[in-house]
Amino acid sequence: DELTLEMVTDEERDYMYSEYAKDPRMKRNVGIRRRLAPLIDNDRRVTELLHAMLFSLPGSPIMYYGDEIGMGDNIYLGDRDSVRTPMQWSPDRNAGFSRADFAALYLPPLMDPVYGYQAVNVEAHTRDQSSLLYWTRRMLEVRKQHPVFGTGTFEVLSSGNPSALAFVREGSDPESGERDVVMCVNNLSRFAQPVELHLAHYEGWVPHELLGRVPFPPIGELPYFVTLPPYGFYWFQLVPPS
Repeated sequence: DELTLEMVTDEERDYMYSEYAKDPRMKRNVGIRRRLAPLIDNDRRVTELLHAMLFSLPGSPIMYYGDEIGMGDNIYLGDRDSVRTPMQWSPDRNAGFSRADFAALYLPPLMDPVYGYQAVNVEAHTRDQSSLLYWTRRMLEVRKQHPVFGTGTFEVLSSGNPSALAFVREGSDPESGERDVVMCVNNLSRFAQPVELHLAHYEGWVPHELLGRVPFPPIGELPYFVTLPPYGFYWFQLVPPS
């Protein structure tokens, strides 16, 4: 619950403070005590991109409670309590977290106009199929269908664009034993970006976008071009020629 900056240089730490902790109350020791949503100005595109990278890079993805609905923080609370407010389950009393008297709560629920529990809560997200919660569940469902995200090899691809990160996760399906190859392409820029991928060793394979199940043009000998929207990403399953 603290974004520690102990392992970075003084210059990098100063940059992080200037960008993400302009108010001194947002700092804690040599770290930042903020939640993801307010840290990135509640930008849904950035939220989705960061979670897509979290779910697709090597290692076990760990989400902090409330990030799946875009909960905010309360920098007026001391220590790390700014990011430890009650989970916002519903717009009911105490955000549906407790039936206790409000004064008896260890920490008060958020009540600001943007991130307050009256607007941001699990109940509201459950009713809205375009919500961040629905999107997160869909991403986790796709990830579960492809164990390669958790156990596959990791190879960074040259993209010809410093604003893009592309990599391949490859392994075998534990049930069928079939080869499973997933390619992830991420745009870390606020502008649309062209990406040039050298995939000659996958010539003839067809990229299938995993979220929409949309097939893209087959891979050939020449570099493979993809245009990404601002803060956009693609998860492709590379399907071998039949």
